[in-house]
Amino acid sequence: MDNCIFCKIVKGELPSTKIYEDEKFLAFLTIEPETEGHTLLIPKEHYVWMQDTPDELLGEAFVVAKKLMQKLIDEKKCEFVKIKVIGKDVPHFHIHLVPEYSK
Repeated sequence: MDNCIFCKIVKGELPSTKIYEDEKFLAFLTIEPETEGHTLLIPKEHYVWMQDTPDELLGEAFVVAKKLMQKLIDEKKCEFVKIKVIGKDVPHFHIHLVPEYSK
């Protein structure tokens, strides 16, 4: 999709701090983090909503999210990682991975 900010990141037209990439997915740090390490995971193919995303790809996204959760726990030394699917900010399906730290 030409005007989608996440599609532009996938194409390399906009910069991002990538933390994971494979043939189907890209994960990068958000520019508006709730906590240190707040990451967005997106499919490289454009789907506006979670319900638009094919079931197989959706399942794969959550498997990748699980791997990224452990990576964040190991690297950021956080207590756990919340995941959220809000779908309102950018019209491209994405999963927020938000590290939670002990107080």
